[in-house]
Amino acid sequence: MGKHVLLIEDEPNIIEAIRFILSRDGWQVDTHSDGMTAFDRVGALRPDIVILDVMLPGRSGFDILRDIRADPELCALPVLMLTAKGQVKDREMAERMGVSRFMAKPFSNTEVLSSVRELTGG
Repeated sequence: MGKHVLLIEDEPNIIEAIRFILSRDGWQVDTHSDGMTAFDRVGALRPDIVILDVMLPGRSGFDILRDIRADPELCALPVLMLTAKGQVKDREMAERMGVSRFMAKPFSNTEVLSSVRELTGG
């Protein structure tokens, strides 16, 4: 099982925190912060899991999740979605669209790490 994560997030402090906790656990962490080109990046990198923020410049995480789930080659990819708002309707929408797990900010490092491990069977 590979240990390659693509983190699609535009907040530098969150990028650094997640990169730190995951690379310390042996993950290769690629990051991307532009919603417009995020889906192309997923297809190019073929990570083992995507961590996806809801609020991104250009396109929302929901749009990107929809594209991933509609793509025959990527549809089974685990997606962990992050939201700052933690609103119920966001969670419901994400679940309807096939998100693997939903996590509200602020989250703990342990929470992120255990979710990534569970979702990838690692």
